[in-house]
Amino acid sequence: MTRYIRRVALCCLLPLLALLVNAGRLQLVEAGSLEANSANRRAGIERYQQPRGEILVAGRGITGSKDTGENLRYERTYREGPLYAPVTGFDSQTYGSSLLESAEDAVLSGTDPALAPFGSLAALAGADPGRSPGGRVFTTLDPAAQRAAFEGLGDRKGAVAALDPSTGRVLALVSTPSYDPGVLSGTSASVGRSWKRLEADRDQPMLNRAVRGTYPPGSTFKVVTAAAALDAGLVRDLDAPTRSPDPYRLPGTDRLLGNEARGCRNASLRYAFAWSCNTVFARLGVRTGLPAMSRTAGHFGFDDASLRIPFPVAPSTFDTGMDRAQLAMSAIGQFDTRATPLQMAMVAGAVAAGGAVKPPYLVDKVTTGEGRTVRRTAGARARQAMTPATARRLAELMTTAVEEGSGRKARIPGATVGGKTGTAQHGVANSGTPYAWFVSWAQSEAGDAPPVAVAVVVEDAAADRAEISGGGSAAPIARAVMEAALGR
Repeated sequence: MTRYIRRVALCCLLPLLALLVNAGRLQLVEAGSLEANSANRRAGIERYQQPRGEILVAGRGITGSKDTGENLRYERTYREGPLYAPVTGFDSQTYGSSLLESAEDAVLSGTDPALAPFGSLAALAGADPGRSPGGRVFTTLDPAAQRAAFEGLGDRKGAVAALDPSTGRVLALVSTPSYDPGVLSGTSASVGRSWKRLEADRDQPMLNRAVRGTYPPGSTFKVVTAAAALDAGLVRDLDAPTRSPDPYRLPGTDRLLGNEARGCRNASLRYAFAWSCNTVFARLGVRTGLPAMSRTAGHFGFDDASLRIPFPVAPSTFDTGMDRAQLAMSAIGQFDTRATPLQMAMVAGAVAAGGAVKPPYLVDKVTTGEGRTVRRTAGARARQAMTPATARRLAELMTTAVEEGSGRKARIPGATVGGKTGTAQHGVANSGTPYAWFVSWAQSEAGDAPPVAVAVVVEDAAADRAEISGGGSAAPIARAVMEAALGR
C-alpha cells in the first residue's frame, strides 16, 4: 500500500515541479519578450490608467488628458495643436509618440523614478518606485514669438527657429503646414483614417522642418565663409577691394559663376555681404581652403549628429571631400551643404554672442505634478565658433546688410538688427522654386530684453531675383518674431 502511495505522490510531484520550472522560466528568461509582445495589452492599459502630465509654455498647459471610460482610459488632448505640434509631437494610443511627447515620456507618464518621493534613492538601491502621477515639462518657448512665426508663415511651406543666443533657450520652433496632434489620440477608426491622410499628404505636415528638414542654406552660409576667412586673416579691411572677377570661373572647370546683384566685380567684403555677391564669396572660400572651412563649419555645429533639444536634431552637413570647384559652390551654400533652420539660427546667434555657440535646449525644467522641481536645464558649455574680433566684424557686416542692403525689411525701431538674406537653388538643373532664407539677430538698444537669433526658410516663396527673395519673403517673418521676442 505504501508503495502505491509513493507512486501517486511522485506522479503529483513531477507535474508540480514542471509547473514551477516553467513559471521560473517565464519570469526569469522570457519576461522581457512577453512584456514587449504586441499582444500584451497590460502595459498599455496601465500606461493610460492615469492622466498624462502636462507640457507647458510660459506656465500655461498646452496639453491635457480626457477620461474616456475605456480600457485605455485617458486620451491625450492638445490646446492650439497646430501651433505647438512641432514641439509637442503626438502621443497616440495607436501610433506611439514623437518629439517632446517621446523624449519626455518617462516624466509625462509617471515612470521616471525621480518623480516619486525618495525615488532617486530607491532607484540607486535597486528598488522600483513604480508609477507616479505624471510630471510637468516646462518649455523655454516664448508664446508671442511662437505665434508670430506661425502666423508669419501662414499657408506657406517652411520653418522658423528662434533662440536666445546668450543662453541657448529655444524661443520658437514652427513648421508649416502643421497638423492637430489630437486627431491621433485614441483607438477609434477615425484615428487610423487621420494617420493615413497625414502620411499620404505630399506636404508632410508631420515633418518638423525646423529641426529635421535639411536645406541648402544658400547665401546665409556666407556668414560661415566670412567667419572662416576673417579668422584666417585673409580679409583685414572690410571696405578694401577683394580683386574678385565677375563672372568667376570655378577652379578646374569651364563653368562661370555669376551674380544677381550688380557691382560685384572687385567689390569689398562689406558690399559683397550686403548685396550677396556670389563671386566674391566663392573665391574667398577657395582661398580660405577646405581644412579651414571645414573646421569653422564644425565649430558652428555642422556635422554634429549628437545634438538633442531633447529630441534629436538632424545633422547639418558640410562635405569634407570636395575639390576646389565644389568648395567654391559650398562657400555660397550650394553643392552638398545642408542645414536645418535651427542650425542657421545658431550661426546667427554666434555672431550676436561674441563668437560663442550655446547648445540650444527646449526644456527649462521638469517638476512633479505637485510642483516639486526634479530637474532643471542649466545649459551646456558654449564652444567658440570664431574669435570675438571676427564676431564683431561679422556683426558689422550683418548690420550693414539690414541697414543698407538686401535685408532692409528686417529693420526694427529701437533695436540693432543684423541679418543675411539667401536663396537656395535645388531640384534637377536647379529647376525647383528656390528656397528663401533669412537669418538674423536683434538686440534692444535700451538693453531691456535678452537678444534673439532667428532663422526662417520658406520653401514655396516667389523668387524673381535670387538673392532678394530671402529679403522679400523671409525677412518680414524674422522681423515679426524678433519684435515679439523683444517685447515690441
